[in-house]
Amino acid sequence: MGKLYIIIKNYLKNKYAKALECLKTLNKKEFGVLVTVQILMFSAIYIFNNLHPYIEELRFKRMETISGRILIFFLLSLLVFQIIFLLYIAYQFIKYKPIPSVSNDTLPNCTIIVPAYNEGELIYHTLKSIVNSNYPNECMEIIAIDDGSTDDTWYWMLKAKGELGKRITLYKQYQNKGKRHALYKGFIASKGDIFITIDSDSIVEENTIRNLVSPFIIKPNCGAVAGNVRVLNKNQGMIPKMLNVSFVFSFEFIRAAQSSLGFVLCTPGALSAYRKEAVMNCLDKWINQQFLGQFSTIGEDRAMTNLILKQGYDVLFQKEANVLTNTPIAFKNLHKMFTRWGRSNVRETLMMNKFIFKDFRLKNKFGARFIFLNQWVKLLLAYPVVILMFYFLLTHPILYLSAALTSIFIFSSIKVLFFTHKYNFIDSLWAYPYSILYLFTLFWIFPFSIATVRNGGWLTR
Repeated sequence: MGKLYIIIKNYLKNKYAKALECLKTLNKKEFGVLVTVQILMFSAIYIFNNLHPYIEELRFKRMETISGRILIFFLLSLLVFQIIFLLYIAYQFIKYKPIPSVSNDTLPNCTIIVPAYNEGELIYHTLKSIVNSNYPNECMEIIAIDDGSTDDTWYWMLKAKGELGKRITLYKQYQNKGKRHALYKGFIASKGDIFITIDSDSIVEENTIRNLVSPFIIKPNCGAVAGNVRVLNKNQGMIPKMLNVSFVFSFEFIRAAQSSLGFVLCTPGALSAYRKEAVMNCLDKWINQQFLGQFSTIGEDRAMTNLILKQGYDVLFQKEANVLTNTPIAFKNLHKMFTRWGRSNVRETLMMNKFIFKDFRLKNKFGARFIFLNQWVKLLLAYPVVILMFYFLLTHPILYLSAALTSIFIFSSIKVLFFTHKYNFIDSLWAYPYSILYLFTLFWIFPFSIATVRNGGWLTR
């Protein structure tokens, strides 16, 4: 606690450099305490500065009705629930420990599957990064599938094979069938005990594959592992810089906390690993999955995660298994990507209803259900929150903007603090414009995803 006192003392004396220097020396427990204090402090400031005057104003003008009292109760309940959930996630984050890498003689045989569609030269660099891994050659099989590309992707795949030899097996689908079908072809052709999927615009580090598969050896009930996705093109514009901070928080905080419960909700397409037995148990259901009478073509990663969780396996996150991936640089592609993710999230949250309240696993059922409940709260409140936003914006514009900006400051500051502790302060500041961008230009994504959930288009292709 002495370090925390020094940080606060230096901060209050405007000695920010010393405060940041001390911040970097905190261990995970101390950092977790600091995050908890931040959440409580900012929440108290938010309530005092925003909710109190709001309640007082509406109390005299509008809150004499029963509906008004219900609205106040609803807003306060929502705030309390979110604070409790954040504190719970912070506690689970403190408990998280990445799995150490195992020795060569215990590493399993693995098959790395790389589906590609119109990636051009990027697929060449992806395959080279995989081959350059420090994983034993005799234990690693690489399969790359061209899913009906119309550009020069196949040329670059042939070039990679020409340079890298028999270690790479190539398949070509002359018609674009979608990523799910490309992965399916890889799964049924694989010989390894562990299946690894990597996007064709992603680069893995030297130790990534080794770190990714180690949990399967140490944790017998591990059915899948999510890699740590970072932004490769973060210097290509404002959007990648903002996503860089967002990804770090989403993976190294949120997924790390979920991993403590063995309940990571989504193994990302950019980098994930699966136990062969777990995949084969649900492969037919996965490839033939339908939603509202249509075959599913999006959300293949979230769908596979759901089916593996349903079997009672743990799904973990491995912080040291890093992959660098390209992200959108234009707003148009950004909102399309978020829309696709939103539709997948809605679909798989509904699908999770079928098993989450059954005896589907031996431990951590409460934590899994609490995470699921938070997903449902977001789903149920998507439209009411947007309606309230426009109501307050029209009736109390200054109050709404003040409350919105205060909320941005609260939750973005948590991201800034987290990113600063892990990486650097300057890049962390992109959390603030990202939150503003999302609140004022992307708020419609989730409600729109719910309304168009039946649409299975990839959008960004």
